[in-house]
Amino acid sequence: QVQLVESGGGLVQAGASLRLSCAASRSTFSSYSMGWFRQASGKEREAVAAISRLGGTTYYADSVKGRFTISRDNAKNTVNLQMNNLKPEDTAVYYCAASPIVRVTTIPRDYAYWGQGTQVTVSS
Repeated sequence: QVQLVESGGGLVQAGASLRLSCAASRSTFSSYSMGWFRQASGKEREAVAAISRLGGTTYYADSVKGRFTISRDNAKNTVNLQMNNLKPEDTAVYYCAASPIVRVTTIPRDYAYWGQGTQVTVSS
């Protein structure tokens, strides 16, 4: 069992930055690839970014490429999402998730553990 706790969400204006953090409970954190997903009101959950176990491979949704950066620190059992130049369409609940699958994946069902989510609201 892995417990994930997100932090760092909030209300910001368009163009601002936020840094989301996700802390994992287990020392075997490096055994999991990690992903950030988001779900806007009335929409399906979508993958925003993902990172492999050792951080060598990353994925970004086209909508966030060049603005968001995913990183992880296996010594601290944390994964972060740096979000720059935020846009109103980035408004959503953001979830951290852990997958036991070796490859980086954007499929929600590949992720076994999920955090409770943190709200990000970007005003225009």
